[in-house]
Amino acid sequence: MNNKAGSFLWNLRQFSTLVPTSRTMRLFSLGLCKTKVVHSGWNLNSLSDFHSRMQLSIRYLFQGTFFLKTGAGCFQTKGISTVAAIKSDRLLGPRKLSLDSKHSLVPVGTADNEMNKVRFHQEVPNEDIVSKEIKPTPITYKKLAQECNSLSDVLDTFSKAPTFPSSNYFSAMWTIAKRMSEDQKRFEKQLMFNHPAFNQLCEHMLREVKFLHYDQLLFSLHAMVKLGIPQNTLLIQTLLRVIQERINECDEKCLSVLSNIIEAMEPCKNVQVLRAGLRLLVDQQVWKIERVFTLQTVMKCIGKDAPHALKRKLEMKALRELDKFSVLNSQRMFEVLAAMNHHSAVLLNECSKTFIDNIHGCPFKILINILQSCKDLRYFNIDLYKGIADYVTTTFDMWKFKQVLFLLILFEDLCFRPVDLMDLFMKKVEEEPESLTVKNIVSILHVYSSLNHFYKCQNKEEFLEVMASALTGCLHNISSENLLHAVYSFGLMNYFPLAPVNQLLQKDIVTELLTSGDIERNVYKLHVLDTCLKLDDTPYQRAVGLSLPQPPLTPPYPNAKVAEVLSSLLGGEGYFSKNVQLPHNYHIDFEIRMDTNRSQVLPFSDVDVTSTDMQRVAVLCVPRSAYCLDLSHPRGSLAMKMRHLNVMGFHVILVNNWEMKKQEREDAITFLKNKIYSVEALPTADVNLQSTY
Repeated sequence: MNNKAGSFLWNLRQFSTLVPTSRTMRLFSLGLCKTKVVHSGWNLNSLSDFHSRMQLSIRYLFQGTFFLKTGAGCFQTKGISTVAAIKSDRLLGPRKLSLDSKHSLVPVGTADNEMNKVRFHQEVPNEDIVSKEIKPTPITYKKLAQECNSLSDVLDTFSKAPTFPSSNYFSAMWTIAKRMSEDQKRFEKQLMFNHPAFNQLCEHMLREVKFLHYDQLLFSLHAMVKLGIPQNTLLIQTLLRVIQERINECDEKCLSVLSNIIEAMEPCKNVQVLRAGLRLLVDQQVWKIERVFTLQTVMKCIGKDAPHALKRKLEMKALRELDKFSVLNSQRMFEVLAAMNHHSAVLLNECSKTFIDNIHGCPFKILINILQSCKDLRYFNIDLYKGIADYVTTTFDMWKFKQVLFLLILFEDLCFRPVDLMDLFMKKVEEEPESLTVKNIVSILHVYSSLNHFYKCQNKEEFLEVMASALTGCLHNISSENLLHAVYSFGLMNYFPLAPVNQLLQKDIVTELLTSGDIERNVYKLHVLDTCLKLDDTPYQRAVGLSLPQPPLTPPYPNAKVAEVLSSLLGGEGYFSKNVQLPHNYHIDFEIRMDTNRSQVLPFSDVDVTSTDMQRVAVLCVPRSAYCLDLSHPRGSLAMKMRHLNVMGFHVILVNNWEMKKQEREDAITFLKNKIYSVEALPTADVNLQSTY
């Protein structure tokens, strides 16, 4: 016994050299895990020195967990100082601690009955008996989530017998919350915040935060963010800082969780620093990532302002893993690249093929995400859009009215005209006009007029009458701007319903449009409506009553190559005019004057513009954006301009800018010759006409 006591005192003297003499140690138990040793102050930077100075003779001194109670440097929450835990095997030596059969924690002179209270019996072969006496049975978050039915149940369990780690309780609460409806989730969250044990749980979490495993930290923070704990609280910001400091402990699973956390949080300095750290870590570990889902999660998180070199590296990694892509991975890739703001044509093309081949059964949300991502990335793939449109057309009856309309709005944004789907939707509108609201009416008119769906179409009258009747029924509660948008769309389609136009032309409504809202856009649309009322065949003999401010003139597009070709073809610049400004704010790139048969070009100096024996030809140099995606169907604004130029006496010729740039000089001359001269005026061998429209 004396030998044991002497050994203990010697070990205690050795241990005391590692801590300041002014600090004391005492046994302290919080009931969170095994019996704790609490120390009044500790410098975490001295851990490595502590390890190097510890003697082998005391490696069996303690078994369990150290609890260190910090002093001035601790976190404070409602006056409670932070307590943190460090595993003793990490402090005392490389081996896991165990009891030494030759040493005891009891000094000389202790009575037998007192000694029995603290002695660890060597003859007990099973350590479970000792564990049950010292600590509660550990509980996992999965078990908690199974046993509890609400967030309050979890907190009740915690208040009865808190166990380490506290992260399990937050993870369990989020697991339970995911099973609830949105209304129930809101109600349960409110009960959680008002629960008396909630603050206690947060305080326990603060005590443990620096000594949890890294994945526990991440899952805890993710659960807290999802549960709606305010981001500016000490608890959340502390977790963010600790996660920053230990980011090098990230493995592949942690990378995925950390990326989801950053995506879910609002921007702040600590989140920005964490995102920057994630970028550096990903740059180092990108080639080690094995799971495609983790790769895509990281790509989505790094942000649009990430270095281009990092985006390219992630793109190359994704291309290497293409053979591992599931259908879900292919669907998700569009949203991921949009989040990065990185246009990878190869990735998008490959994922488009996989998506189209497996499109049946695809949910509406995925369709919307893909089309929105294509818009953000300016990725135009007719085969992809046609595949989506055909799928929705084939399964039209399973989609809601609003869902199809939302898809059509996105197609319009992408300049794609799904003819069959739009025809089917027209029939749906004609059959169920009572389902139309003001918002629906304005959106439908915008889509059909912008895509010019009725160009050279004979079966539009019934649809337009239904839409006009629906709009007339909403005039009592429609805003001035919505009324303007609707009538403007009707004007593009050369249709003018009486009641809506009369209400729009009232002086007080025009005045309101010129003084509020998006004034520049309102002025433009009022000008267009005024032009339509003057040039189109309408029952109205009056236009907009008030004088409108002039919209800004469109700067002329440089068409040097077209001018050079016209000069060579027609015999000099005296046979055409450039950048001609016409009434009603219309502009044409080139004007040519010909005889009525369009067989001979007339010089400008010899022709009277009012002559009836002359045909004026307007050459319009058109960008891609003036057409639908197939590059053959003009959109609404261009179709209206062509209609109005015809009314003003012009024969209209369209020259596509992108085609003219690619053509050699001789090919360009032949192309314009076939466009300008009539078929009868051209030799048979030269005829290679392309549609003017």
